[in-house]
Amino acid sequence: MIVNLARRAHDHNWELDPITRSLLDTDFYKLLMLQFIWKHFAGTRATFTLVNRSIQVPLGRLIQVEELKEQLESTRRLRFHKSELIWLAGNTFYGRRGMFEPAFLEWLERDFHLSDFELSVQGDQLVLQFEGLWTETTLWEIYALCAIDELKTRASLKNLSEFEIDILYARAKTRLWEKMDRLRGVPGLNVSDFGTRRRHSFLWHEYVVKAMSDVLGPSFAGSSNTFLAYKHDLEAIGTNAHELPMAMAALAETEEELKLAQYRMLELWQQTYQGELLIMLPDTFGTTQFLRNAPAWVAGWTGQRIDSKDPYVAGDEYIAWLEEHGCDARQKRLIASDALDVDLILGLCAYFGGTIHRGASPSEFRRAADFLDDSKWTPGPRIRLSAGWGTFLTNDFRNCNPRGDNSFDPVSLVCKLSEVDGRPAVKLSDNYAKAMGPESEIDRYRKIFGVAGVANLPVVV
Repeated sequence: MIVNLARRAHDHNWELDPITRSLLDTDFYKLLMLQFIWKHFAGTRATFTLVNRSIQVPLGRLIQVEELKEQLESTRRLRFHKSELIWLAGNTFYGRRGMFEPAFLEWLERDFHLSDFELSVQGDQLVLQFEGLWTETTLWEIYALCAIDELKTRASLKNLSEFEIDILYARAKTRLWEKMDRLRGVPGLNVSDFGTRRRHSFLWHEYVVKAMSDVLGPSFAGSSNTFLAYKHDLEAIGTNAHELPMAMAALAETEEELKLAQYRMLELWQQTYQGELLIMLPDTFGTTQFLRNAPAWVAGWTGQRIDSKDPYVAGDEYIAWLEEHGCDARQKRLIASDALDVDLILGLCAYFGGTIHRGASPSEFRRAADFLDDSKWTPGPRIRLSAGWGTFLTNDFRNCNPRGDNSFDPVSLVCKLSEVDGRPAVKLSDNYAKAMGPESEIDRYRKIFGVAGVANLPVVV
């Protein structure tokens, strides 16, 4: 796919390049969760709120509010196309056809619509919120993040000449090639695109995904972006996210129900998808407490995604827990997905997927990862490792700007569930810096769940 990115970026035409082209332009897990919400929580109301964790970036000054409003209004008018729904109905996902129920697809075609939104600027920051039925608000998360990320990109591009834009993309393409070249031929490599929510732009995202597919071949497992999977005949990747246990905890009436909400969510998910898509995300209220208190049947799930914990530590913790429950970790899946880049992907592949390092801690391993001593390594995977590569795949323009500033660097932007039926929603995370919710509620949740295994780590993206 040859795209003149410099020319398209320089001459953006609103009709040619709307930021959201299709309602499928979202992470696959959002559609799976939407079906889950439609089935079990159709009458529940929810609020999603934008949070810029990179507070040094004044998004309220960089982005024109009216332009953002116009893009969001355009997205709100979109509907699912018949051809898209036919693809969802007839395509095979994770080896199974019929992942989406006919009644759900009929509802998508006949009744689905996005809620209204409230948008303003306070100080230097954007204030954006979506409130309505949970079914009407949940998909806004990705559309909103994509719109803001791309408008930030477009604002920065306006400061460059066409020649400078050409240099910008030439440098980014060279970096992308160097990353892919280092990954080619790595035994057992399984890497997917997880970069929708913080991408540089839709065009660059599509360019990157096509390049990864062409260069890495079978080692590139697919994309979390449903539209790109649909358009380019790729595997759509994804299962569920923090939103579901956050909501079920918020709806709990007692402290005991609150503690059990994270497992009740897994039960409902298992029932909804008939034993498929069994990848758990245990860090909503802390991975260590989740594993320590999990019912025995949870060990039967296919695998675990790591989001906010040091992946070496989290992977070792999961493997040890599986062994305690009599499970062969080599038959399970470990998905790393937080702030990945080539060095970390290669290190994790060696540590978990390709070789077993004897007698070294994770931190020692990382320092030694690039110069292996054969006498210290034994062939054999410890677990089936996958890498969900996000921001530093689809938005790594660091030091690419010919003017030398950092205006194209990615920001740590999230749009998270903040209320459910008027009750505050909380995420504790394995990283103190990623906790979300009112401070009083965060404190209450920490007293209930504890803080075992939680660390202070820098929030990179």
